Amino acid sequence: MNSNLMEILSREIIKSLPIEQREVYEYVVRLEDDLAQQAETSDEFMSLLVKHSPHRQAARHFNLTFGKLMALMREAETFINQQLERKLENVTWVDLTEQVLSREKDGKDNVKYFYFSVNEVLS
Repeated sequence: MNSNLMEILSREIIKSLPIEQREVYEYVVRLEDDLAQQAETSDEFMSLLVKHSPHRQAARHFNLTFGKLMALMREAETFINQQLERKLENVTWVDLTEQVLSREKDGKDNVKYFYFSVNEVLS
């Protein structure tokens, strides 16, 4: 599946989290992303994670115990993964590049055309 589509769907799911959970989740992810930007290798990233402990920083920031923060994060990640799986099961992804370019006189070689839809499953 296209990583851009996964990103779009994930952002939509994260927005649906309860406000406290969403704020905590986004805060931790932002800290982790900042560390990832600083790291040149995966080993360096792991070292930065240990050194800066984004989860502990978040626990202090939100005045939560480390255990409570970790439970909130696990719950959020479980919800996000479950919702993402449900959405991906209902995604229609069609590459229409050849059909579109065959109709155009100025066929753009570096352009791709896709149609996708997500059929929402009501729970």
